[in-house]
Amino acid sequence: MGLVRLKIRELAQEKAWTLKKVYDRSGIIYSRVRIYARRRKITTVEFTAIHKLAPTFDLTIEDLVEILE
Repeated sequence: MGLVRLKIRELAQEKAWTLKKVYDRSGIIYSRVRIYARRRKITTVEFTAIHKLAPTFDLTIEDLVEILE
C-alpha cells in the first residue's frame, strides 16, 4: 500500500501561517487541513485538496507531497 505525507505543517510554519490561515487561503474545509497536517502517513488524499493546497503555497504538487516507502 502506498503512503504519502503532505508537507502542510512545515510549509505553514515557514510562512508563519496557522492552519486556519491555510484553510482560509486554500478553501479546503478546516478539519481536512488539520487531518492532512497532523498525520505523518496518509493512505488516501483527495486530489482536489492537493490541487488547491499546492498553489496556496506557490508550489507544484510534487513539492507538496512526499511519497513514503
